[in-house]
Amino acid sequence: MSFRHAHHFRRESIINQARTAGILHCMPLQRIDMHCHTNASGDCSMEPARLLAVARERGLQRLCITDHNSVRAGLELAARAPELVVPGIELLTTRGELLAYFVTAEVPARLEPLRAIELLRAQGAVISVSHPCDHKRGARWSAAHLAQILPHVDALETFNARCVTRGMNPLATLAAFDAGLPATAGSDAHSYGEVGIAGLLLPDFSNAHELCAALRSAQIFGRRSSVAVHLSSSWAALRSRAGGKL
Repeated sequence: MSFRHAHHFRRESIINQARTAGILHCMPLQRIDMHCHTNASGDCSMEPARLLAVARERGLQRLCITDHNSVRAGLELAARAPELVVPGIELLTTRGELLAYFVTAEVPARLEPLRAIELLRAQGAVISVSHPCDHKRGARWSAAHLAQILPHVDALETFNARCVTRGMNPLATLAAFDAGLPATAGSDAHSYGEVGIAGLLLPDFSNAHELCAALRSAQIFGRRSSVAVHLSSSWAALRSRAGGKL
């Protein structure tokens, strides 16, 4: 099945299910960016307080804080703005990266994927897979390793605004369709200009269980970022290694 046909079939299926349930036009949708970093990530310089202000200015109702291998900032911001922030993590495994939401405690990086999933699942987290088909990332999922974890995750990130090659997000969409998994989407913001550039429109939710259900009727919004945004990450990483002295 081609990407166009797969996308059309999945969209029509979701719409028909919503019409059958009578909820398509009566349920308000939340605008959520499901992939965003703070200066707790070594390659990002965004200050948490300003980030929250920017998210509100961009019209986001929810913002998932998914720092590299750390949930600390996400938990702090969720305590400060519980109506806005979902605490999460982008966790490096031995094979690729996972996204998780409603994370309550740190999980060690560089574990085998199934072990990392087990520890996240024990917290009741919702688990997705970061940019699963982006082979230009440092942490890459091979087709075989991705297939191994698909039965154990809740979703796939099918739109990441930082995927610089045009075909990578469509490949992720096909992978999600074939696996029967819903999508997550986000800006992968490392700079203020990226916040809210992509994400999902979905029904409101207040916990992990409700988020899983909401993902089934979500709609992706947004566009890809300029390739130039990766320069901001490189500069932030250099500053971090230099102790902020650059």
